Amino acid sequence: MAGFMRRLTTERAAVLIVFLLLFAMASRVAVDPDMWWHIRLGRQSIETGDIVYADRFSHTKMGSIHKNHSWLAQVVMALLWRQGGHLGLTVFVSSLAVGGMVFVYLGGRGSIYMQGFVLVLGSACAAAFWSPRPQMFTFLFAALLFFLLQRLKRRGRTPVWSLPVLMWLWANLHGGYMVGYLFISAFVLGEWLNRLLGAGESVVALPRVKRLCWVTLLSLALLPINPLGLDVFTAPFETLGISGLRDFIQEWQSPDFAQPAAWSFVILAVALLGASWAGGRRFDFSEFLLAGGTMFMALFSARHLSLFAITAAPVIATHFDAILERKGGRITRRAVETPIRLALNIALVFLVALGTVAHVAYVSRPETVDQSLALNYPVAAVEYLKATAFEGKLFNSYNWGGYLILKSPNFPVFIDGRTDLHRDSLAEYTAAFGTPAWTEVFARHEIDIALIETGGPLAWRLAADENWQQVYQDDVASIYTLIGGDRGGEGP
Repeated sequence: MAGFMRRLTTERAAVLIVFLLLFAMASRVAVDPDMWWHIRLGRQSIETGDIVYADRFSHTKMGSIHKNHSWLAQVVMALLWRQGGHLGLTVFVSSLAVGGMVFVYLGGRGSIYMQGFVLVLGSACAAAFWSPRPQMFTFLFAALLFFLLQRLKRRGRTPVWSLPVLMWLWANLHGGYMVGYLFISAFVLGEWLNRLLGAGESVVALPRVKRLCWVTLLSLALLPINPLGLDVFTAPFETLGISGLRDFIQEWQSPDFAQPAAWSFVILAVALLGASWAGGRRFDFSEFLLAGGTMFMALFSARHLSLFAITAAPVIATHFDAILERKGGRITRRAVETPIRLALNIALVFLVALGTVAHVAYVSRPETVDQSLALNYPVAAVEYLKATAFEGKLFNSYNWGGYLILKSPNFPVFIDGRTDLHRDSLAEYTAAFGTPAWTEVFARHEIDIALIETGGPLAWRLAADENWQQVYQDDVASIYTLIGGDRGGEGP
């Protein structure tokens, strides 16, 4: 232990501090709209073993078969929720986020000070979608796979035989496992172009590329060893194939560059282009296809910003390192520290660790969680709904569907975040929520109760219709119930 402490140099202390700060950065109140139904499905998997199941959580899709490709991640989330509540899910998100950034760090080159700056920039780009959802496993596994490909390129060797296990586990955790095969395909194509055109600082030996291809094919053959069977290949595309998905779900839309959340992506993209131009290294096709491909994916859909951060940050760090080396600006790392510096390093790491623990405790304490829930969810309205003897079918706001599935199971929802299941309901929901066609949708689905945002367009229409009455209202949510048999249309 004493020997380890002697080796806590300023650079190593800086590494620890950066990752402690990233852990704190990723630690937020666990209230993602999709978190709730993921927990409920995880609980169902534990209790019944049903992975492919007939839906019983929504009245619009009651009995429809849902292929749950994120079942294993949901089981993990349900267990963490059972044991640790919001604290467990906060630590879950932060651990996977930092784990992914560790592989991003290992994939780059240069001093910790320069890499630390790039890591923080990359984390700011990725953090917008760090949330308690199965896609956090895609973030971790994508970072790990990119690191393994970088290691294969630089060292000429990497444990590629672990790939089938990695991809099998990934496919049981989240449908985003297809990202892994996109990474491998881009890498193989890039290395082929490097060899063909004489590009790149280094080219992976042909036998190693062939071995990577064979192992990838083996991993594909093992994927059907999965509760979904052969459907494991099609399930990820069921969401992508939803017509109008980008019109209804914000995270599937292009980044909004008027918002600060997208600015880090712009800065990272500019840094990537600038570093690649000024780095003086030979153009590398595998590097270009991976970083450029994920940049295109991020421009098309904001949920892919984290993938761009994974591929861009190591490339930026590597090019910056080449610039510093050419200009003689590298910092020599020390093996051990003087007693005074060592004491200072220990104190700094301890203080940052203490601050990180305090932050995690703060965002997970009941008062903070309750305050956040009260601002974002119909907490009091749901309690009123459960305490009152209402009967009939419910119409609910999209972002509250998951919360209702977990907190009010006796009222099957109209819609929730399972977009692969509710693909047909998205257009109906939009029509009901923001257009006069709400009367048709309500009549078609025999809606008797509406739980919606206070002051929203549908609330205004319901308040103006003589067939509906408001029975509950607070600053967040309102409940309307049908008075007679006519579901609307007389009001404006």
